Amino acid sequence: MNILILGGGGREHALAWAVMQNPKCDKLIVAPGNAGIAEIAECARLDIEDGGAVANFCDENAVEFVIIGPEAPLAAGVGDRLREAGLLVFGPSEAAARLEASKSFTKEICDAAGAPTAAYAHFTDPQAAKDHVARQGAPIVVKADGLAAGKGVIVAETVEAAQAAIDEMFGGAFGGAGAEVVIEEFMQGEEASFFVLCDGEEALPIGTAQDHKRIGEGDTGPNTGGMGAYSPAPVLTPEVAEKALNEIVKPTLAEMARRGTPYQGVLYAGLMIRDGQPRLVEYNVRFGDPECQVLMMRLGAQALDLMHAAAEGRLAEARVNWAEDHAMTVVMAAKGYPGAYEKGSVIKGLDGLPEDSFHMVFHAGTTETDGRITATGGRVLNVTARGASLREAADRAYAMVDRIDWPEGVFRRDIGWRAL
Repeated sequence: MNILILGGGGREHALAWAVMQNPKCDKLIVAPGNAGIAEIAECARLDIEDGGAVANFCDENAVEFVIIGPEAPLAAGVGDRLREAGLLVFGPSEAAARLEASKSFTKEICDAAGAPTAAYAHFTDPQAAKDHVARQGAPIVVKADGLAAGKGVIVAETVEAAQAAIDEMFGGAFGGAGAEVVIEEFMQGEEASFFVLCDGEEALPIGTAQDHKRIGEGDTGPNTGGMGAYSPAPVLTPEVAEKALNEIVKPTLAEMARRGTPYQGVLYAGLMIRDGQPRLVEYNVRFGDPECQVLMMRLGAQALDLMHAAAEGRLAEARVNWAEDHAMTVVMAAKGYPGAYEKGSVIKGLDGLPEDSFHMVFHAGTTETDGRITATGGRVLNVTARGASLREAADRAYAMVDRIDWPEGVFRRDIGWRAL
């Protein structure tokens, strides 16, 4: 079949890499793609948040299956527009995508479904939010209610820091996403990511991962979109995963179906785990980035079969074939990220690196200019490896990192430190 993937980051390069390994894929187009994706698939310039434009493109290019990578097109209802045009789509409807697009909506669903999560309050007025923080004390978590590209969450250690975060959000630091805020209790424990495919009725777990959000080693410094990840997550034991599935994910899916907005796609449950008990931190309605990179490294070609089954409502008959393996990805970012960073630096040394089912460099923010790969984003490369153990995967990943010649790049040397 002819397949279109929407997006142009490391997540989409990983999805494209896995899809291309499956003989069911006759032709793959990625919009907009990046320099790494262009080496394995056709790239297209397309406004991926314009459902009509995407539908027309699919018609002109005989596309049969669309995989939507990022959250913005999902929240914009692109999946709905494509389904109306008769296309098979992997990704939730606009109504179901509110599980990521609105933190307060997710809390409302958790309340209705009885899913364990942090105690919270929702505010549209900054002074009321500040008064709440003063009453609750710190540490406390302040979240922009809407989509903020993974950055609208501040864990405030003091009341003053929380109140400054409230001012920042209502002051427009995260655009429209911060017009409303959700303030939550600070949950103790270890965080991990649980990925479940859904087809509106069935739920099929497809893996666990842990990522490192902070820029600095030892998990210090400001939050980023993610500086690395590894899979599986040791804290998400089979018992904890089963609890999360039965107490959080399945009740959520049942509540969404009850409301007439069944969920189809991948549901990413960010969990806080303490004493073997998972609680929901947040939902994302797409694969995490960089968690997708380690999941695709481990799933390979079967990823397409599983996503196709979810889109067609056939998950009841689908099975995941896991190897006893581990994967790690190390993010190389532009110096200055997550703050201001320079674009256009040249990356050398990529040509000689291995590309196989154990080693892969997934591109995130890259462009090819005059035959040279240049950095155009904050997070630029995802150096990813697989091994029989996490140590082996880490050694392979860092061996590749050390061969990349990019003085303007920064990365963490301690990805996976909790597990290692």
